[in-house]
Amino acid sequence: MGNQGFDEVLESMVALDPRYHRDAYLFVREGLDYTQQQICKQETGSPRHVGGQELLGGLRAYGLEQFGPMTLMVLTEWGIYCCEDFGEIVFNMVESRLLAKTDDDCREDFRGGYDFLDAFRKPFLPLKTPGQTKPSRLGILPANSKSVRTKPQKPKSSDIN
Repeated sequence: MGNQGFDEVLESMVALDPRYHRDAYLFVREGLDYTQQQICKQETGSPRHVGGQELLGGLRAYGLEQFGPMTLMVLTEWGIYCCEDFGEIVFNMVESRLLAKTDDDCREDFRGGYDFLDAFRKPFLPLKTPGQTKPSRLGILPANSKSVRTKPQKPKSSDIN
């Protein structure tokens, strides 16, 4: 990082790799802190190195905690569409000396993490009720689904009095 401050290094990273918004880098940095805190709570120890798959889990939890059902929209607005994008951001930060890595760490650690729709959309979909047809990937039921459309019942003459 040299004599440059965090903000200057961050601006130069965004200029070199404009795929990702400045806030995406801040999110990953905060998500790493969040992940380390969660690990410390579970393992009752000092912060330790976090591997790629662990970081992916932490970024998922952090995103859902911060943005709830808007997480997917926020991430895509920042240029993050899949777990591999998190890896690209991490390694851009490593190359700029904002983060450190071990000899075992590589971009491939972020492959095969999770499907973004499942990770960030599915937790907010309504629960499936008995007899309901399966929702589409966007959580929308077909228009002809019986659980969505039902004919109103005419009141019985005994219900009127």
